[in-house]
Amino acid sequence: MKSLLAAKDLRLTPQREAIIKILLSKRNQHLSADDIYLLTKEAYPEIGIATIYRTLELFADLGMVNKLEFGDGCGRYEFNEGQEGHSHHHLICEKCGAIIEFNEDLLEDLEEIIARESKFKITNHCLRFYGYCEECQAKM
Repeated sequence: MKSLLAAKDLRLTPQREAIIKILLSKRNQHLSADDIYLLTKEAYPEIGIATIYRTLELFADLGMVNKLEFGDGCGRYEFNEGQEGHSHHHLICEKCGAIIEFNEDLLEDLEEIIARESKFKITNHCLRFYGYCEECQAKM
């Protein structure tokens, strides 16, 4: 973390560190900037929402966090675990909005065919499934 910031001649400020700690402590959640702001404000009451947005964009540019878009107009963030290969996929409940991670990558063969036929070097992909979570199905 510090080395990524240092490479860009940036410091790990207490506010930046607080944001990273929040993302790490909530690693199974997909937090919006507003969520992160409210959690950070508990430790740093003087922090502004603009600082949160700037810091999250900086972290995304540095590859420290992943910014996710689920089609609801709200960017969500998660700490980048630095995993080799592709990002995980997401299952999105259309009723309650739950976002469930799915870590199995079943698209390698398809990706290979697409790359070969299109002569396109694929570096990553993003896959989202929309439907209803187990809890919402039980209520229906």
